[in-house]
Amino acid sequence: MTRTLTAHKTAAKSGKATSLVILLHGYGADGNDLLGLAEPLSPHLPDTVFVAPDAPNPCSGNPMGFEWFPIPWLDGSSEEAAREGMVASLDDLNNFIDQTMRAEGVTAAQTILLGFSQGTMMSLDLAPRRAEPFAGVIGFSGRLLDPESLKSEVVSRPPILLIHGDQDDMVPPASLPEAANALTLAEFEVYTHISKGTAHGIAQDGLGVALEFMLRSFGIKS
Repeated sequence: MTRTLTAHKTAAKSGKATSLVILLHGYGADGNDLLGLAEPLSPHLPDTVFVAPDAPNPCSGNPMGFEWFPIPWLDGSSEEAAREGMVASLDDLNNFIDQTMRAEGVTAAQTILLGFSQGTMMSLDLAPRRAEPFAGVIGFSGRLLDPESLKSEVVSRPPILLIHGDQDDMVPPASLPEAANALTLAEFEVYTHISKGTAHGIAQDGLGVALEFMLRSFGIKS
């Protein structure tokens, strides 16, 4: 049974949305945690609406936040529970994305997924398996889960930007080249950026690179 996700939203500054950014938060956070990115980004993207759903499950590791799926080494869950949780959340998220694009009157080609940590894992699993390619996918501080199945299951190939801090102690920085290599082998257009001196978070330089990618993906001249 598909669950309805609670969403947080920042409307387009121009009052007329022609593009959409869906922000997917990390483990133990919520949609408002990433919606704050709309404040520095929206002046450069005035026709873009920003929407950030809460993951469907209360986080066992942080009762104040949410999770897309359990993480065994953090919460003691099983690998099976983690996979089942992710599959269920992917179904919820696909439904949410479809409904949100319809509500905002935009297509996949006018939509970017931006994930952080576990939200990146969801984005990199979901986007290649959808029928219509997104304008782009941006992944901060995440991983590509199950890279072995990617090549045989690809349906669409949006351009992808991966950003990671070189001091990340939560998701190893080596996760970026691992994901980039697997995506490149599956014939994706992949861009990467390393934020120097950055731990598990989003640094100013990484956000600047993400903005450039968004402008290019939406066909906006900076």
